[in-house]
Amino acid sequence: MKLVLTGAAGSLGSHLRAPLAAMCDALVSTDIAPDIGTLYPGETYVQADLAQMDQIAPLLEGADMVVHFGAIVDEKPFEELLGPNFVGSYNIWEAGYQAGVKRVVYASSIHAVGMYPKSECIGIDVPHRPDTFYGLAKCFTEDLGRMYWEKRQMESVHLRILSCADVANTRALGSWLSYDDMIQLVTRAIDTPSVGFAIIYGVSNNDRTPVDNAKAAFLGYRPKDNAEQFAEKLLAEAPPVDVTDPGQMCHGGPFASVDLGQSGMAQLRLLNDKTKS
Repeated sequence: MKLVLTGAAGSLGSHLRAPLAAMCDALVSTDIAPDIGTLYPGETYVQADLAQMDQIAPLLEGADMVVHFGAIVDEKPFEELLGPNFVGSYNIWEAGYQAGVKRVVYASSIHAVGMYPKSECIGIDVPHRPDTFYGLAKCFTEDLGRMYWEKRQMESVHLRILSCADVANTRALGSWLSYDDMIQLVTRAIDTPSVGFAIIYGVSNNDRTPVDNAKAAFLGYRPKDNAEQFAEKLLAEAPPVDVTDPGQMCHGGPFASVDLGQSGMAQLRLLNDKTKS
């Protein structure tokens, strides 16, 4: 099996390289970065721009599946997101279709539905409700994936990741996706025999998880980690909740309260947990 991993230099992609290389005959990792360090057995690296079809299409020749994690991972002005996050998704699906790729596993996001209040436990089939241009790109790509399945029978699994980073705030008590659970989630999206078009939330087995994956149970994802181990310390240090702040009351967290085009990640103060190869 040949896999292609986009976003291989990113914080999530860097954690996927080793397990993906171990489960396939050939892994082609790609990113816009000049290099990603030492390669794993069976892995090759190609620098490429997602927005350039002539750079992406050759990488997908002979590929069985694409794990598409490449993107700008923050809210930005629409013009900055258009190439990597919108056109880049089209290039992956169209080039994949032309190359006979069976399936795309896509890093979608809670921000596709980020304006729902956290008091609503939302399932995988709620209508889109993006909180930012970044979330809008996720809506676009989910709809793109559905269309390519229904019109061209090209499968895709869209992983609506809530937050895959250190547990640094009370929101993460419900939204945390551990790296081990992320790897399991991607693995299940690859090795499930048939998926059609599927959406599943990327979240660990947290006591306070605000989303419902019941309708995606056929993928076999069974998360093991739980953020409740961090609850006592974080809750003791947390300031009072501002019920007028969408950033505290909506699924999208800070992305729900920032102005369009303004960074949501800057408010999260996350650590850089990218692996070193």
